[in-house]
Amino acid sequence: MTDDSQRNFRSVYYEKVGFRGVEEKKSLEILLKDDPLDIEKLCTFSQRFPLPSMYRALVWKVLLGILPPHHDSHTQVMAYRKDQYSDVLHALTVVRFVSDATPQVEVYLRMYQLESGKLPRSPSFPLEPEDEVFLAIAKAMAEMVEDSVDCYWITRCFVRQLNSKFRDSLPQLPKAFEQYLNLEDSRLLSHLKTCSAVSKLPYDLWFKRCFAGCLPESSLQRVWDKVVSGSCKILVFVAVEILLTFKIKVMALNSVEKITAFLENIPQDSSDAIVSMAIDLWHKHCGTPVHSA
Repeated sequence: MTDDSQRNFRSVYYEKVGFRGVEEKKSLEILLKDDPLDIEKLCTFSQRFPLPSMYRALVWKVLLGILPPHHDSHTQVMAYRKDQYSDVLHALTVVRFVSDATPQVEVYLRMYQLESGKLPRSPSFPLEPEDEVFLAIAKAMAEMVEDSVDCYWITRCFVRQLNSKFRDSLPQLPKAFEQYLNLEDSRLLSHLKTCSAVSKLPYDLWFKRCFAGCLPESSLQRVWDKVVSGSCKILVFVAVEILLTFKIKVMALNSVEKITAFLENIPQDSSDAIVSMAIDLWHKHCGTPVHSA
């Protein structure tokens, strides 16, 4: 048996018995020993494979620029990040914007607002739509990242990436969704058009919140691996796969209100399969993009 065929045999075997990521984990560990870390290679890995849970926070921090590529700077840089976190939190406490009773995700929001120069004059002011997006992402992130300092910094930089790097791409995603759904199932798209539902689908939930509050965090983190490493287009294929997975249910609904209500609260038990098939669909249509928007 050749080396390639042995590897393929092992990979198929690992996948069948539930150890699909064994070799991928070893590959990532090799990449994480590079000094300095090779950002390009880490992006490529994250685009191709799901990140092992034990390394996800570290890889995300490096890819989002929270940590530098050089290992010997990590401890010092995270100490600076922690000090900054403490200083901002202290400032908000002094001006009575937060207290010990403030929910943690709201603390993150107020910190982000203060650092962005967007802190309202009073904590009682109504939240802006962009604040609601931040809270949804922070709430999901808090389920994935235990350490509060890491959680704040990853959320902050994730949201900033959406607002800067993907600023021009995100508004194009609904059109791309329609395009790829037509390629995969034109009859399903026709039904949505007949119900006048295409323009009313939960695009904000899907593309602005990146499915936070829609998918459980265990499934969502595999989608966010792709977003963090440079592709917001994966979001399109998750949306398409949701429609394909629940086609029978959606085809039986004949009003835009019912379709939207269902899609905003999809059953959670199919999430892992939806994400796996969405990633396959993404690779099918886009190859394995690196730094692709």
